[in-house]
Amino acid sequence: MHERAGQPALETDLVDIDALLAAYENLVPDPAVPAQRVVFGTSGHRGSSLNRSFNRAHIAAISIAIAEYRAVQGIEGPLFIGSDTHALSAPAEHTAREVLLARGVHVVSAAGTGDETFVPTPALSHAILTHNRDRAADDPHRADGIIVTPSHNPPVDGGFKYNPPHGGPADTDATNWIAARANELLESGADLYAASAGVTHGHEGGYDFLGEYVEGVENVINVAAIRDAGVRFAAHPLGGASIAYWGRSEIVMTSI
Repeated sequence: MHERAGQPALETDLVDIDALLAAYENLVPDPAVPAQRVVFGTSGHRGSSLNRSFNRAHIAAISIAIAEYRAVQGIEGPLFIGSDTHALSAPAEHTAREVLLARGVHVVSAAGTGDETFVPTPALSHAILTHNRDRAADDPHRADGIIVTPSHNPPVDGGFKYNPPHGGPADTDATNWIAARANELLESGADLYAASAGVTHGHEGGYDFLGEYVEGVENVINVAAIRDAGVRFAAHPLGGASIAYWGRSEIVMTSI
């Protein structure tokens, strides 16, 4: 265990959010520098805007590559997108949404306000699987998704992950294709975002990730048995993306 575990944060631990967001918008990665290229690790690309490894150019390039990958795979259904509480997540989702919309992708994002707008990864997977439940593997109307999160990474980081129609993390065949194409786009030197700025046509911003996920829990877990057993437990929502989900789950547990 770390020697400072459980102790209050020091001033040196805090992140300059304004600087982080400004770097996302203004710093341009150099694809000739390996650390500034698109690299998919555990299901996604991660990095910080401050060291030019997670900037608007990266997200625009990856989003274009995903739009092209969908076309190659014959995927024409909606693309669900959600993000967590990391500071870089909201601007990255905004960039991705506009770039995808400009390329004719039907993008679906979260309904609600405040904590309800954050989307944990399982909720995004649930949305994809629910849409695809009765669809054949070659149905062009299958859905896929993007979850904008670096998971357990520190506050300065952003993360961007693609989930294909099976709902889980993309395999290396997909991520290698997407990363290679994204780096080609970065190497072109073009402004990959400019033509997409302000595009909203095709955006559906009212999907209830929270309600659909929580209401589906009782279909796979006997929540009544848990309630009746009087079990008490604590949950750590980590970065906070699931805070609203735990609150809604408590209501479901007590209403059965």
